[in-house]
Amino acid sequence: MWQHLYDELKDKGFMVVAVAEESRGADHARPWIEQAKSSYWQLIDTEHRLSDLYNLVNVPQAIWIDEEGRIVRPPETAGSTDHFRRMDLKTKTMSPQDQAERLAAREAYLDAVRAWVRTGQHALPSGMARAGLPRVTPEIAEARAHFRLGVWLRQHGRTAEGDRQMAEASRLYPESWSMWRQAADLDEVGKASGPEFWARVQALGDRPYYPPPKL
Repeated sequence: MWQHLYDELKDKGFMVVAVAEESRGADHARPWIEQAKSSYWQLIDTEHRLSDLYNLVNVPQAIWIDEEGRIVRPPETAGSTDHFRRMDLKTKTMSPQDQAERLAAREAYLDAVRAWVRTGQHALPSGMARAGLPRVTPEIAEARAHFRLGVWLRQHGRTAEGDRQMAEASRLYPESWSMWRQAADLDEVGKASGPEFWARVQALGDRPYYPPPKL
């Protein structure tokens, strides 16, 4: 969807910058990027610097930055919805209604991007954009330090120590799905979408996994 949007809006100075966060190393993300053959920018962040900078907690999240380098919309869910939570886990399928609603929500988000690029609509005043930036508390900063140390320890063969550090990161900052999923995939490929993931999702109750953007 991003390639189509970029092709549609590139003549208006619009650029998509997609960043893959991959603790296992760039080679794990590169084949997907090469297969996509996108003409917009795709980067690989093996150290989660983007998450540290903008306090991102899940994927996909997007930040709107104008031509002067100012954030005009803080990090928010980029077109995904919680309809997946109602899928049949045995068949991995969603009802036709949920599929239609999910696609409609995604198109509504893309329409908002189009309106911003063409008319400036949906861009927030600087004060509102600043107020919407996620606040980094001491606990969050400590969690990110534990996570970074955990990745380093695992990369240097100290798996058990690394796992303890990453578990502490998730304990301090349970809202960060990105940290938990990265740690799970380091432990075992596929674990980040397995039974433990679904148990964590179900434990949310009425809280959203993908908070809808306030457009």
